[in-house]
Amino acid sequence: MVFLRRTLLLRYLLLSAMLALLLFISSFWLPQGGVGDCGAAQQPCWSFSRQTFKPPLVLDGWAEPDGAPPLIKECTGQSFQAWRLLLYLKSSLATDDDDVLLEWYLQSWDQLLNFMESLGTMVSFFSQKVNEKVVLIRKLSLKHTAEAHGKHADRSGPRTPAAFGLDDGAYRSVRSMVEAELKAGAVDFSRRTDSGCRTLLRLHRSFLWLKLMLEGLAEGPDSGGRYKTPGELSRDAYQVALAPHHHWMLRQAAEFLFLGLPDRKHFLQLVCVQNQREATPVLRIIIDALTPVHTRTQRILAEHGMLELP
Repeated sequence: MVFLRRTLLLRYLLLSAMLALLLFISSFWLPQGGVGDCGAAQQPCWSFSRQTFKPPLVLDGWAEPDGAPPLIKECTGQSFQAWRLLLYLKSSLATDDDDVLLEWYLQSWDQLLNFMESLGTMVSFFSQKVNEKVVLIRKLSLKHTAEAHGKHADRSGPRTPAAFGLDDGAYRSVRSMVEAELKAGAVDFSRRTDSGCRTLLRLHRSFLWLKLMLEGLAEGPDSGGRYKTPGELSRDAYQVALAPHHHWMLRQAAEFLFLGLPDRKHFLQLVCVQNQREATPVLRIIIDALTPVHTRTQRILAEHGMLELP
């Protein structure tokens, strides 16, 4: 018994040390300076909160046949709402030029962040880093809009897509942001920069990680009737989407984080289902909405050679 307790204590101490090291390493994930240097007279600080704008579209395409109750339900008492995520994802595709509307893409991330944060403190570290990237793109858009109009950003005005410049400005869509930043020389292909393109690429990789994890949750059991745990699914998705872009120490720390994920039942409750039979069609709807957004973003970044920005 004493030996077991000592083993568990050493394991927790090692995990704590790895998390502390992960926090230190994470300071290098986003480039220093630029928009993040706030407080000076020429560089005011802006505060941003999760946005709750009403998307322009409705989920007509996702209604259930024959008047049956919709699969995607309002989940009372939780921040993540699958129906909101679907609404924002579909709204982000409301363009005719194979593009992704950036504000609705970021709105989708607001919901995905709620999903991540619902998984507990072990995942909150990753959600914090993702949230920093979402905030950074909004700051860049607001800064660009202010400079385009020859005035400082209004810190007291409403936080709407128009205020961010995400309605009709250079940051209206993924394609317009890429073209604007390339034209302005804001994207550096040899070193880290505070560009929206580089930041979007990091979001894009995390987007794939979540998509692959949800695909795993939607799958049935193996030949032995066993379902993979969320930790195993997250690790598998991480190996494909994120691990190739992380150094060794970060990959090792991520392994410990996946051990702390809740069980499958907790994931199912996040989409208001009671068992795997109910979960699979709901998860498939979410995956089918994530896929075209990821595909379009991937195509735009690939067209401009941005899939490996440093």
